[in-house]
Amino acid sequence: MKMFVYGTLLSGEANHDVVAPYLISVETGAVRGKLYDAGEYPALVLHPEGSRIVGEWLTIDPAALPTIDAFEDYHGPNRPNEYERVWVRDESRDALEGWIYVYSDSHGLKEILGGSWRGYRSGNKTKKA
Repeated sequence: MKMFVYGTLLSGEANHDVVAPYLISVETGAVRGKLYDAGEYPALVLHPEGSRIVGEWLTIDPAALPTIDAFEDYHGPNRPNEYERVWVRDESRDALEGWIYVYSDSHGLKEILGGSWRGYRSGNKTKKA
């Protein structure tokens, strides 16, 4: 199963250990949207005209899904969730697709410019969403 990650679940980031036991492979990729600062982690709103958001496509054991759902505060469709789990395609490789956790809107958070959580944490500027 494929999953796109763009924040603390990235290789080497603070919460990568959540997915590490289920990890089969990692490859770089990107999706279109807007990235926001939600404090200790980022939030992504998908948008076809948005910025190029860089991240990683993880190939994981499907048994990981309940663990990651719980970590992302996702309780299922049509339920109160912090993030929604949706299907997405890589912005430049249509054959590369899988799950991603996203916000439905920015919730008034500050936008992360540059499309990279890692770049932002290294000192990129923000603007009000």
